[in-house]
Formats: sequence, C-alpha cells, structure tokens
Amino acid sequence: MSFSTTTKNEITTLNHSKSERIALLSGFIRNNGYIQNDNLYLTTENKNIVKMLVEYFENLYEIKVNIKEIENLNLFKNKLNQLMLEDKVEFILQDIAYFDKENNYNETVPDYIVGANEEIRAYLRGVFLSTGSINDPSSSYHLELTINKKDEAVFVQRLLNIFDLNAKILSREKGYMIYIKEAEKICDFLKLIQANNAVLYYENIRIYHEEKNKTNRLNNCEQANIDKIVETSAKQLEQINIIEKYMPENLIDEKIKEVITYRKKYPEVSLKELSEIISLETGKTITKSGLNHRLRKIKTLAEKLEENNKDM
Repeated sequence: MSFSTTTKNEITTLNHSKSERIALLSGFIRNNGYIQNDNLYLTTENKNIVKMLVEYFENLYEIKVNIKEIENLNLFKNKLNQLMLEDKVEFILQDIAYFDKENNYNETVPDYIVGANEEIRAYLRGVFLSTGSINDPSSSYHLELTINKKDEAVFVQRLLNIFDLNAKILSREKGYMIYIKEAEKICDFLKLIQANNAVLYYENIRIYHEEKNKTNRLNNCEQANIDKIVETSAKQLEQINIIEKYMPENLIDEKIKEVITYRKKYPEVSLKELSEIISLETGKTITKSGLNHRLRKIKTLAEKLEENNKDM
C-alpha cells in the first residue's frame, strides 16, 4: 500500500462537524465530480473514501448513493468505484457552493464554506482525497495536487499558503499542478490535515535521512543544473540590488519591475519555471526567451548604474 493511500485512509477516520463535512465534500466534488443527465458522478479507487462519502451524503442529505465498479483508463491501476447521486443533486451542489442559488458555477467557493481554519483544513482534505499524492519520504520529498481549473488551482494554493506551506503552482498540458517539495513543509501539511500517524512516519524517515546525509551535504555540491540555477539567480539578485539602490522605483520600466518582483519572490526556480509562474499569476504570457531578454536588460542596466556610481 502506498504512502498516499495510507494517508488518505487515515483521513477518512477523522471526525468532522457538519460544516467541516460540507467543506470536505466541496473540496472533493469540485475537483472530482461531473454532472450528466442531472446526476452527479464521483470516482475513486479507494474504498475507504467511498465509505466516508456515502456516510456523509446519507447523514447530511438523507439520500441513497449508487455505487458500481468501472474500468480504469490506466490499465496498471485498480478498477474505479463510481458513486452516482440521483436525488437532491441541485440542492447538494448549491449547499457545497459548487453552484450559486441561480445554478451558476462558482469559480471558487464563497468565504462561508472556508470561513474558519477548521473548514479550510476540511476543504484541503477533500481536495487531497480527490486529487492529491505524496511520495513516500524514503524515496523523495514531493506532494502534489492536480487541478483542472485555473481559478480553483490558484484558490487552493492560496489556502495552503495561509499556513505558510510555500506551495508553488505550475501549468501542465491538462490543468495545473500545485506542489510542495520541502520535507518540513510537507510534514506541516500532514499536520494541517491531521494525518497524525503519517506525520510520525514522515518525521522519522526525514530525520533519519538528514542524519545520514549530514556529512555529504556539507562536503558535496548539488547537482550541476541546480548549481547553475542558484548561481545565475544569485547574480540576477545582485543586479536587482544595484538597480534598487541607485534607481528610483518610478523610473524603472513596468516590465522590468515585474521581473524583479518575481525573481525576488521565487529565487530558487529555473528560467523556464519562472516564466510559467509569471504567466500563470499575472495572466500575461511570457516565454522563456522573452523573460531572458528582460533579464539581459536588467544586467545591462545594473552594469551602467554601477559604472556611473562607482566613483561617487
């Protein structure tokens, strides 16, 4: 059984209040459900998740949930469990804020669904149960949530970063990936969703690895490509410091100012990743070559300012 599955199984055993159950269902359905012929369909491999969802639907809405096994398009994985809701679908979708009262789709849920930390935690549990995965820490540190819609992805990232998890977001061919790669932050996420057994396991493995690799980390360099990214980023930050030191902010070109802001915000990412992040967060597409062109302008500007001010 994978670490992701074990963690999800643990989450299904938690006790939730009514508002937390609604928030969890909202997070799950918004990232898993689809509507066809006025019926709501949900799918998952995990039978414990099925059991939890059925209990919540029956207790909250007094309806019967139809369940059947269907083929998984991924031939290397288990069959899927499909849940079909026929009754009170419109009411349920409005109750979890998938739709508003006029049956228009909500791009993000209103504040009352995630109005307190407990509801935010429950919503994130629903998203994780629906579309999340965590690598076993014995292999690598990686948590990701795959989300189809941009507004939802940005919203979930914002919820995660309320708790200082440093979640990043990247565009993919199909949707968006929210990811966390820092072991400590992944462990904080597990604490956030109250997967306490998973936290103990993760911490034990993480500490073991840190002790085992302590000497190597002190004596060995990072991989060559990471070194290059770090070195390049450091030079760019030096150039940015020169510009900010000698040039008034109101005289800096807006496009250059935008790159300065994002390079300072994401100093560890590559040029390609930075161009994707800027495009996603600003809604204005910038290619890797376009970003590189702006960074060359920053370099040239910094050199001129340094030259002009070296004798002052």
